[in-house]
Amino acid sequence: MTSSQRFDGFVMGAATVAVGLAAGSFYVFGCAVMPALARSDDRTYIEVMQNINDVIQNPVFFLSFVGALLLTGVLAWRTRRERALRTWVWVAFAAYVAAFVLTSGVNVPLNDALARAGDPARIADPARVRADFEGPWVAWNVVRAVLCTVSLGCLARALAVWARTRAARPGHFPRVGQPAGAARPGR
Repeated sequence: MTSSQRFDGFVMGAATVAVGLAAGSFYVFGCAVMPALARSDDRTYIEVMQNINDVIQNPVFFLSFVGALLLTGVLAWRTRRERALRTWVWVAFAAYVAAFVLTSGVNVPLNDALARAGDPARIADPARVRADFEGPWVAWNVVRAVLCTVSLGCLARALAVWARTRAARPGHFPRVGQPAGAARPGR
């Protein structure tokens, strides 16, 4: 296996893990965190979400969240000529880009608006602040969780195809229309 192939394998594995971490984060919010918070009174709900939105802005989360975008983008570029992988990787990249844009364009602005509401103990109408935030945030979180899960599934499939093609012929991606076990011309 060449160093370029090892690099591609590393990037593919790292992208899959990073996307999986992002998908898992949004999934946990969708099936545990938000349903649990839904049981809280308005001021508690606002305070906890403000705290979560503050705490999640840390290097560990950003490494996986932004890293998934960068690694999947690098992988899409590096596999652009590899028919066996190209579609899986590009669909994974497109789905993750959509989740990233959705997070940046919808969920983060909702988080910022909730932060601007101020101290929950001093909010005049906490029910309105919560209503303005909760419904849209939860709905769009489900969408981004699904998009990240689609991306993860496509990367997992690409990783399986990549491993299969490496096992069939170390050091070679199949050519367009060439089955994985076919002999290379001139060999």
